[in-house]
Amino acid sequence: MKVPRNQRPSTPGEFIREYLDNTDIGLTQGLLADRLGISRVNLNAIINGRRVVTPEMAMRLERVLGVGMQTWLNMQAAVDIYDALHSPNAKVIARLEPLPRPINMGRATRQ
Repeated sequence: MKVPRNQRPSTPGEFIREYLDNTDIGLTQGLLADRLGISRVNLNAIINGRRVVTPEMAMRLERVLGVGMQTWLNMQAAVDIYDALHSPNAKVIARLEPLPRPINMGRATRQ
């Protein structure tokens, strides 16, 4: 996944907002929330970026809107990664001393 360095990626909520604004089927936040089986307050929090899209929510969005679960999770991950890279802690993390030999991410061995 490529995460932009200079501009925060669109959140899943921005995509949902655009869908609601551009749809010709008269779908409102309340109707979509009902279809998703969540409260309007929760959907509004996602749309306004106050709540993230979890795997369970991605499953709901895939079922109702027809956009794959992995797409929703990738959008959320891109935002999370961008935010981490641009957080105050990013400079602190950049100063951490790496181990002399990287760990092997293959199968763990049992002893």
